[in-house]
Amino acid sequence: MFFIHIRQLHSYLWAIIVCLCLAACLNDDPVPPRKADQTVFMYLPWSVNLTSYFYKNVEDLKSVIKQDVLKNERVIVFFSTSSTEAVLYELKYKNGDCVEVPLKNYINPPFTTPEGITSILNDVKHYTPASRYGMVIGCHGMGWLPVEKTASRSAADQKYHWEYEGGALTRFFGGTSPEYQTEITDLAKGIANAGIKMEYILFDDCYMSSIETAFDLKDVTDYVIASPTEIMAYGMPYAKMGQHLIGDVNYNGICEEFYQFYSNYLYPYGTISVTKCPELNELAAVMKEINSRFTFDASLIGNLQRMDGYSPVIFFDYGDYISKLCTDKELLERFEAQLERTVPPQYRRHTTRYYSNSRGPIKINTYSGTTISDPSANPKATKKTETAWYKATHAAILKD
Repeated sequence: MFFIHIRQLHSYLWAIIVCLCLAACLNDDPVPPRKADQTVFMYLPWSVNLTSYFYKNVEDLKSVIKQDVLKNERVIVFFSTSSTEAVLYELKYKNGDCVEVPLKNYINPPFTTPEGITSILNDVKHYTPASRYGMVIGCHGMGWLPVEKTASRSAADQKYHWEYEGGALTRFFGGTSPEYQTEITDLAKGIANAGIKMEYILFDDCYMSSIETAFDLKDVTDYVIASPTEIMAYGMPYAKMGQHLIGDVNYNGICEEFYQFYSNYLYPYGTISVTKCPELNELAAVMKEINSRFTFDASLIGNLQRMDGYSPVIFFDYGDYISKLCTDKELLERFEAQLERTVPPQYRRHTTRYYSNSRGPIKINTYSGTTISDPSANPKATKKTETAWYKATHAAILKD
């Protein structure tokens, strides 16, 4: 009798074990990852001639993580290794080293559309959920300028800065042809649709510190860290400044490390600033009042601080432009005070000259940390009137 009961007990136990194993096999959902205080997301879409520099950027960031700086923070990288392939991986500290932990492979990732950006950010949220997110974007850049819908241009059309040969390479938001370039408004939509408000967006790209660009992004990030001019192809010095992007973000430290690096670099040219996006609406209100009262004297355009190598100029120093537009002392003081709240002076750094791939080094006489294209006569800037910034700072034109 006892023997029979033991056999029955064994049968019951085996049945339970088999059921548990089957349940485990059928459960495709892994244990949800622990929520971090912060996720730093390095986003490197396909940019053709910058890929080797991106590898160096990642290695420099790894050198920071090797110092065991991560507490309850995560660092994740989206890297386009070719025009059709990309990989998502996490950088983790392990036994005095930094290792890459693969998370997902992509084939033909749609990183130029709002939907594609949203899907990538949803992956970031899935693998590395966090209370705060910081985004680092590496590629070519052309500020607020829209993507040209066709890659073919006439011989008379002006080259972009990445098309010049013989000079030092500098860093469109995206690649060197339209199919790999992303509109700033699409980036903003992609982030918003992912339900994320970035703590900061750092653009490791040329010309991205423009008032028009920041205004497009004001609802999806608190800070924009960027350069108002071209950036040397080496990009941001992550080995030095990376520590300030992780944990409690040190914006002054970011700017100072950038300045110190480029002051001593082979090509000693660099500009950087930080824009506080919550201040942009108030800046736009002051700007609208100025525009309602004053019209820029086109004869003064040659006296403005240029911030690019294009002809005609596309990007002018914002503060310098307003100083020559607004002749009301009290209103100008109000503007300058608001500009200092929006782009704080302690977050502005520049070498004595910046570098343009088409013109070489250009002297900086005045520097507000951000640019504007309002007075530009360059054909590439004709759509400036369609930007959200322009519409917010100019009286509406009534049509019959």
